[in-house]
Amino acid sequence: MKIIILGAAAGGGFPQWNCACGNCARARCGDPAAKPRTQAALAVSVNDSDYVIFNASPDLRGQILATPALQPRSGLRDSPIAAAVLTGGDVDFTAGLLNLREGHRFGLYAGRRIFDLLGDSQIFRVLDAGLVPRRELPVDVPTRLANGVGQDLGITVEAFVVPGKVALYAEDVSRADFGSSEGDTIGLRIADDHGRAFFYIPSCARVSEDVARRVRSAALVLFDGTLWHDNEMIEAGLMPKTGARMGHISVSGPEGSIAAFAGLDVARKVFVHVNNSNPMILDDTPERAEAERAGWIVAHDGMEIVL
Repeated sequence: MKIIILGAAAGGGFPQWNCACGNCARARCGDPAAKPRTQAALAVSVNDSDYVIFNASPDLRGQILATPALQPRSGLRDSPIAAAVLTGGDVDFTAGLLNLREGHRFGLYAGRRIFDLLGDSQIFRVLDAGLVPRRELPVDVPTRLANGVGQDLGITVEAFVVPGKVALYAEDVSRADFGSSEGDTIGLRIADDHGRAFFYIPSCARVSEDVARRVRSAALVLFDGTLWHDNEMIEAGLMPKTGARMGHISVSGPEGSIAAFAGLDVARKVFVHVNNSNPMILDDTPERAEAERAGWIVAHDGMEIVL
């Protein structure tokens, strides 16, 4: 199973278009320790011919241009993209679907809650349901993925609920939980027919007992690395929100992901969805060194993993 990191950054990418923080300034001036990154997404294949993309970031068109494996191979209109799977309804994970509107057939998978959000937005009607069938992902049930005409792709996914919150544009600020419901954020176990499997959890507010149980002894986990600490955005003067308010666990600290994964015996641990403000995004910071000492890899665009 071949895994391509199409994008490794959180919303806005790195450098973010309107951010002049120190991290983004280093990326803009070409500092080799500040590798630019697009917004988080994966491509996975078991045959190097048919690919499933996991989340469709706003940067998807550029990610396809940067990834030969996803480019046309024969005929006037062609794409190896056979299916797309969504783990949340945020713009970061869905806006790229609009890049796939030119009459290409592929299967689209998401939970009911996520499809409801897409259905409320008329703009997503540009994806003709006759060409792009919507297939609901049940929770805790292994689901075989198929292309737009129902041909099996050799990949099984199992969706599970993870702590999170409703997409920003759908928040109800009059409610303490902002209108969040179970299924707003899901994680995925992604497996092939030979028993090879990994977990993709790009957004998560807490490593719950259930999440810990699922990922224990996994061969590979790609996990939410948005912020180094909860007050990061506030202290940097970038946004008056904590990580918890945004629905993201911190990397550091006693309640952070490094601590939570310390005893879970995961063979390979990779941070994805890393925010531009996170010092871990730079190759030469103490925070990066700390993450690496704990056995983590910080993903970058174009990174490939083979299971």
